[in-house]
Amino acid sequence: MLSYAIHSEGHQTVVELCEREQPAPGPRQLLVEIHAAGLNRGEFILGHGLHGASGQAKPVGIEASGVVLQAGAEVTRFKPGDRIMGRCPGAFSQFTVMDEMEAMAVPDGLSLQEAACVPLTYLTAYDSVILGGQLQPQEWLLVNGITSGVGVASLQLAKWLGAKVIGTSGSADKLAKLQGKLDLPLCTRLPDYQEAVMKATDGKGVDLVINTVGGSVFSHSMSCLGFQGRFAVVGYVDGVLQATVDLEHLHAKRIKVFGVSNKLRSMAQRAAAIPGFSSQILPAFGSGQLKPLLDRVFAFNELPQAKAYMEANQHVGKIVLAVK
Repeated sequence: MLSYAIHSEGHQTVVELCEREQPAPGPRQLLVEIHAAGLNRGEFILGHGLHGASGQAKPVGIEASGVVLQAGAEVTRFKPGDRIMGRCPGAFSQFTVMDEMEAMAVPDGLSLQEAACVPLTYLTAYDSVILGGQLQPQEWLLVNGITSGVGVASLQLAKWLGAKVIGTSGSADKLAKLQGKLDLPLCTRLPDYQEAVMKATDGKGVDLVINTVGGSVFSHSMSCLGFQGRFAVVGYVDGVLQATVDLEHLHAKRIKVFGVSNKLRSMAQRAAAIPGFSSQILPAFGSGQLKPLLDRVFAFNELPQAKAYMEANQHVGKIVLAVK
């Protein structure tokens, strides 16, 4: 089968198309014919540990949708012909195996290209907004990097819950694509938005911050939190891994800071949120209340171009590779 691998060359990562043996499913796995796979910025960033060293290429891609070809002997929830989506290794391939515990049925209201946007991005948003963030109706959410895949998914979940959303982005054009969806769009890459946030929230501050940007805005976003605020650290695309913390502010306002990452989680830990996500969120996709924002679809042989497009930081929402 055809499959993409990734390795490092100097200070960058490179993807290459190669031939690999088609995998066989284990007892609790599904052999999936992939129709579409979602791109995620972290898998292409040097130093995130998802690529091989020079000359040691590793399969690339971590979320996909497709059709079950074969189910392992101990699989109980899926059968050949079912449309599924989920986290899986080597998603930028014609075929892959997906563990049953990480697989979800694709709602009838979603195409397989749209479904490829859901497994990683919306589960991360679910982890940030609902499980960790405990966002409630009429509360305020601030998202740094609102036009990213996780940013848009967090916006959608928050509005679905009935919350109010402030979002930052350095691009006016990208913010314009979210016109009418945000309560307060802030066009800035600088830590200069506290006054606007406080004015919008009548001086109370926001209830939840989701920071997909990194350390360059960490302290400033912390200062935007109100009493019993929550702060989710989702990513650091700015490469800034250190930030100062105002302990008096954190202490007096009883602020909670938590990380949202799957890097050190076991498969069982990653999959623990799937039953709740499937029962609480997937029906909203089926009914059309939630719909992935699909920025652009690239053909299977265009993964290098799709990677370059993502790294150019021009997209809003998700980029998808159409495998079939």
